[in-house]
Amino acid sequence: MNYINTIENFAAQIGCSIIYKNEQEGILKIDNQPDGIHNLIIGIAPPILIMEQYLFSFSTDSVDMFKQLLQKNRDMIHGAFVINEEGNKVLFRYTMQLENINLNEFEGALNSLGLLLSEYYQQIINFSKNY
Repeated sequence: MNYINTIENFAAQIGCSIIYKNEQEGILKIDNQPDGIHNLIIGIAPPILIMEQYLFSFSTDSVDMFKQLLQKNRDMIHGAFVINEEGNKVLFRYTMQLENINLNEFEGALNSLGLLLSEYYQQIINFSKNY
């Protein structure tokens, strides 16, 4: 099955713009400006799909910031805050199975990210300025 075309179709159906596509590597980058989603990277690595949205960088480790992010993870419906391998960026990450993926599940993941950004944007901005 060609999952990249399926995901690209789902994104188009819900009004997202495809701003980058690499079919060989299974990567899409999408925007959905009304929901505050910009440069969301979607990696298709059967049997899973991985969504990652860069949120902010930090230069100082802060137990308080990490604690607040972990507490917020508990409230999130889909996905979670994660830190990149270098330990200097916070991302939203969500993974799902490709085998049974459907439009509702894909849209639900994007809606979760949009809701997170709309509800938690001020704290994200504060983290990006203070750490």
